[in-house]
Amino acid sequence: MEAHMNFLYILAWPLGYVMELIYNIIPNYGWDLIIFTLLIRLLSIPLSLKQQKNMVRMTAFQPMIEEIQKKYKDKPEKQQEEMLRLQQDFGYNPTSGCLPMLLNFFVMFGVIGVVYEPLNRIFHISNDLLTTAGTALTNLGIQFTNITRDNLIIEQILAGEQSIISIFSDSQLQTITEFSNHMSFFGIDLTKVPQYSLAPDNLPLLIFPILAIITTFASTWYSMNSSGQKLQGSMKVTMYLMPLMYIFFCFTVPTAFSLYYVISNVVMVIQSAVMKKIYNPDEVKAQVAAEIEAKRKEQRRGVKSTVVKVVDEKTGQTVEKNISASEMNKRRLEYARQLDQEKYKDERTVPLSELNKTKEE
Repeated sequence: MEAHMNFLYILAWPLGYVMELIYNIIPNYGWDLIIFTLLIRLLSIPLSLKQQKNMVRMTAFQPMIEEIQKKYKDKPEKQQEEMLRLQQDFGYNPTSGCLPMLLNFFVMFGVIGVVYEPLNRIFHISNDLLTTAGTALTNLGIQFTNITRDNLIIEQILAGEQSIISIFSDSQLQTITEFSNHMSFFGIDLTKVPQYSLAPDNLPLLIFPILAIITTFASTWYSMNSSGQKLQGSMKVTMYLMPLMYIFFCFTVPTAFSLYYVISNVVMVIQSAVMKKIYNPDEVKAQVAAEIEAKRKEQRRGVKSTVVKVVDEKTGQTVEKNISASEMNKRRLEYARQLDQEKYKDERTVPLSELNKTKEE
């Protein structure tokens, strides 16, 4: 399916305009991708901070989770019940880091969409014209995919192929020709797709995919360790599966994506190091452990808090407030009295103190 038709590439359109803006300032595809990556990482810092904090907090629950899994190993229903109780009573939330991961996922596919079709996404040459050019490539006996189409169109224009040149306007041809002069980075054509081959012309294209795989391992390992997570079970599987997934991407999309991911991984390591200073795993674990112990003491005393909606006397707005069980009982008693008063307001009643005096006389 073409990138412009797939929901996964929904961010390719706005990211293409960002790349165009950067290209107009610095017309070099490689440096544009580096600046583009740094800009995306800069904008994602708030979400990354939140994700790192949540990851560190969740590691504090690891001993409790392991205890539940061990204790109820043969009782999956009870194990699930205890895990739910852990979430309700102590705030354990295993999905708290999903939003940043989901956003990163769509950003990744947005970048892939841009490097798939740079002529359409960055320079906004209509897809109808590019489709017509693709038909011309087929008539010339040149096989291509949606991923390799733009690169082959550029090659044929530079080779002077009139059947393709005639499709585009003079300004579009000038744009494409200028781009061809700036799409290499240290001699590596970023619009080409690397192959599983050691052929001399393919060797330079392997540099960035190999670096992407190495830096993915390094950044994943460092990110997990900086958050205090133990690399075991599903985490260890994730650490090894993620680089394998990127091997697939790096060898099925233009080399530009590999450059993007190398820079992204390097920046991620730096971010993790900075965040480790801000959210020190040991300090956060101690804080969470103290919160858990305080809630346990509260439960042992039989004092449970309840969240209720009340009207703030100063602002007049309805807000949520935590109140203790005893306070809740008082509120219920007051409410019951109000109902009684409303129910018997038309009946003549004698205060109990006055009734006692009458009996004594």
